[in-house]
Amino acid sequence: MPALSRRLFAEALGSFFLFGCVVGSGIMGERLAGGSEAVALLANSIATGAILFVLIGWLGPISGAHMNPAVSLVAALRGELPKVDVLPYTLAQLGGGIAGVIAANLMFDLPAVVWSTHVRGGAGPWLGEGIATFGLVLTILGTVRHRPEHVPSAVALYIVAAYWFTSSTSFANPAITVARAFSDSFAGIAPASIAGFVIAQLAGALLAAMVAKRLID
Repeated sequence: MPALSRRLFAEALGSFFLFGCVVGSGIMGERLAGGSEAVALLANSIATGAILFVLIGWLGPISGAHMNPAVSLVAALRGELPKVDVLPYTLAQLGGGIAGVIAANLMFDLPAVVWSTHVRGGAGPWLGEGIATFGLVLTILGTVRHRPEHVPSAVALYIVAAYWFTSSTSFANPAITVARAFSDSFAGIAPASIAGFVIAQLAGALLAAMVAKRLID
């Protein structure tokens, strides 16, 4: 396993590009969609899937390319990541990701930080986040076990699909949920809505870890 400093840099860099892509493509999609939320979501989902494929293929051998505290937590619970590394991984993901969102705002001539006013929540979106994260973690664990060479494509395709079949548009990541609050754009989430999403995501991830012990291991 590479040195922790190298892995943390990979997690921060990957989160910078992933989170920046999610928000940047959301801004671009919204501006070009002519008021069509479906077109904006299509642009956002395709861009996110594409960057995931690239980042996992590039950074996976270094840090695992988690870019997601829920994935890091499950990896630690399964003994695949030292438990003491979960907090540093999370901080690297948050720091790099927030920097990516700020960069996306600035690229589109917006203030560096514009707190989102996009309120999200309620039973449906929370259930959507739980299911999205549950499916993401199982996709990762199952593909790593049985088809490791397909992890980048499997994760990318799952997220593109989950954008469309979940009511929450599949954030499926506590760090990106926090970071999206820094942009009042198509992909943003109001700060007051963060807690419900993160709780649902962690619940989905932990349930996936339990299921994986019976289904995959």
